[in-house]
Amino acid sequence: MRWLLLVAVLTLPVLAVYLVLMARSTPGTHALRSAHAERPTVLKSADGKVLTQFRRVTRDPVPLARISPFVVKALIATEDHRFYDHRGIDALRTVSAVLHSAVGDLQGGSTLTQQLARNLFPEEIGRARSLNRKVKEMIAARRIEGVLSKDQILETYLNTMPFLYGVVGIEMAARTYYDKSAQELDELESATLVGMLKGTYLYNPVIHPERARERRNVVLSQMGKRGVLSEEQVRQLSQQPLKLQFTRPSEDLGSAPHFAQHVRKWVTEWAEARGYDIYRDGLVIETTLDSRLQEAAENAVREHGEALQAVADVEWSRPRLSTVSHTAGAYRKLAAQATSFAYFWQQRRDLEAELIRDSAAFKKLVSGGLGEAAALTQLKADAEFLAALRADKTRLEAGFVAIDPRSGEVKAWVGSRDFARDQFDHVAQAQRQPGSTFKPFVYAAAVERGIAPYRLYLDAPVEIRQANGTVWRPTDMSGSSGREMTLREGLVYSKNTITAQVMQEVGVADVVALARAAGVSQSKLDPVPSLALGTSPVTLLEMVNGYATIAAQGEHRNPVFVRRITDRRGEVLAQFAPTTRRALSTDAAVEVIDMMRGVVTEGTGAGARARFGLSGDLAGKTGTTQNNTDGWFILMHSDLVAGAWVGFNDQRVTMRSNYWGQGGHNAALVVGDFFRTAIKGKALDLKASFPPSRYPPLPPPVEEFPGDGTAEGGDPWSGESGPDADPLPGEPSPPPPPLPGETVPPDDAGAPKGASEIERVMKSLKQDVPLGSSPADSSGAPPPPPPPPPPPPAPTRGAGAGAVLDAMRQDPALRGVPSGPSP
Repeated sequence: MRWLLLVAVLTLPVLAVYLVLMARSTPGTHALRSAHAERPTVLKSADGKVLTQFRRVTRDPVPLARISPFVVKALIATEDHRFYDHRGIDALRTVSAVLHSAVGDLQGGSTLTQQLARNLFPEEIGRARSLNRKVKEMIAARRIEGVLSKDQILETYLNTMPFLYGVVGIEMAARTYYDKSAQELDELESATLVGMLKGTYLYNPVIHPERARERRNVVLSQMGKRGVLSEEQVRQLSQQPLKLQFTRPSEDLGSAPHFAQHVRKWVTEWAEARGYDIYRDGLVIETTLDSRLQEAAENAVREHGEALQAVADVEWSRPRLSTVSHTAGAYRKLAAQATSFAYFWQQRRDLEAELIRDSAAFKKLVSGGLGEAAALTQLKADAEFLAALRADKTRLEAGFVAIDPRSGEVKAWVGSRDFARDQFDHVAQAQRQPGSTFKPFVYAAAVERGIAPYRLYLDAPVEIRQANGTVWRPTDMSGSSGREMTLREGLVYSKNTITAQVMQEVGVADVVALARAAGVSQSKLDPVPSLALGTSPVTLLEMVNGYATIAAQGEHRNPVFVRRITDRRGEVLAQFAPTTRRALSTDAAVEVIDMMRGVVTEGTGAGARARFGLSGDLAGKTGTTQNNTDGWFILMHSDLVAGAWVGFNDQRVTMRSNYWGQGGHNAALVVGDFFRTAIKGKALDLKASFPPSRYPPLPPPVEEFPGDGTAEGGDPWSGESGPDADPLPGEPSPPPPPLPGETVPPDDAGAPKGASEIERVMKSLKQDVPLGSSPADSSGAPPPPPPPPPPPPAPTRGAGAGAVLDAMRQDPALRGVPSGPSP
């Protein structure tokens, strides 16, 4: 007994001093008035420019009487069922939490009042799990209970809790997630929102629906346990799916909005795990973005996106297809005179009806009791609705991203033409078929296997039997030349038949493994032969990251968006650097770079280099998918890798002509313009270069290989319109774009292109004369079909080249796999 008295005598004064010190550093009742002061997080570029601030964008406090009783009951049942019985501290719950924590089962013992205190005073009370924080919580809770009634505490709590997306309070949460007021929330909706309070990101019904549903059911179970719901109600409600009417609140994300949105999602998860609130704690996030390169990217996407939209509007406005110009800007004046996509909608009545059925307006009419047929008829007759629907579905989109291959840092990011019109991110969210931009991974796997760049393959039809018993017959747009081509030429001129043979020789598994190691690791890659031609949808970020690995001579780095995070006082909270691993041997990467160097000097990407006058050591690849659905172009420099995608959100809408549908003619405009600005701004070291190939180049041919110019940039042997693509009937491809200073040749009618051609087409639009016909043809008689082009002459090479090729033919190591059916 004496020992207990002695311990008490010695301990109580120490405890008293400790409590006094904690009380002094705990906010008093006077601090409640300023408790809602918030300091937004500042997002900065690498060069110090403020990109945006993350602040609360939606807050609408409501009295407790205007909050659904299901919300209040769900909150109390789940978080603090003895709320009305204590004065801020629940002794039983605190003891239970201590006992569980002693055996390693961490549990929260905080009452709603303690949670409110922590939410109102995060800096003063602290974030780390510690005895000091718990004591300060208790002291602050007691003080709050001394000045606020229980209902006032509940009202303050529900009006100050965050629900992600900058949403604060139960009223704005109800509007954001369910498009209704807090007063109208039912049992399921109330349980879902209360469940989010445990972790607004982790249990968010938009981001993690399954996890949110599980948490909702826990809340329903607690409501049943506390007598709010019957067992039968809990059973029935728990079986219901999540039902949302989510509308993301609008906000100003400043420059680089898609990038800011991507970073916010990542940093919110980072901050929540460490007890920070990005909307009130005044964090400073230094990103990797370069404001000058970002501006160049935004300008390129805006300028060429508008021009390509005009191209699509004009080409789909009339039944007769005519290529007006090889300069996209020339179509803008014509677009003002044309009824955009008029011919497209005339031909696609079925698609129009399908889109109407998919619309929110149609579903609202049907849910209101109107029959589907009647709803369809009503909306078809609504001219304003139909015009808006058509405009939305035929709006051309684009995505662009640039990465420094030496560090993995993202330098520019444009997710769409206009964030206000389309928040969907075409850099990190959209998954589209990459077409021929995937081919470098096939050729990299071949070189890694030891196949030399000058191994010979026969450019002839091939048949590849697949695992399911079907036979795949890849083709090129203009057929096969029947001649031998090197591995390097197969990539330079984007030959589908050659690529398929290489894939067959290397094996699908090796190609998939290499692509994943290079950075195409988030999207699913189907292990089938046609993967070689880019049939598996991927994101633009993955593809550019994969090319950055090649540009870094085989060193892969995860994309980096943030360099460091500091608090408002400048103290560094975290710094970030990429993880590095070898994905491809240096020797193999150098040879693939040399092949891709040929793409932009003589192959399918040469037009972009010539059009924008790009200097320096560059390499890259174009890509186009079936029916001109997707256009891609990725360009590499040792300092910077940039790529663009161009297409429509709805893949049933495409570019019409084979010329403007090619990635080398649409996406290349965006990338080429960006690189031109980057070079002018000295963002690239033009003296820097990739290592040279260790193989001597073939002697130049005496005569250029003939071709019909249908490929991206002018493939000398065949065109390319995507995976296993065949030529579209009745649409002969136009010649390649003129080089700077080159005179544009006259068209087949003898009328010069350029201004006179534009005037002629404008006149035809006004007179309702089909494009491609002359006024004399206005009677409607179809013009005679043009004579078929003569077959291309056989290619010949100089004596030096022939000697080299002859030597290769004698070397078994340089022979390609034979064409024909696989065993």
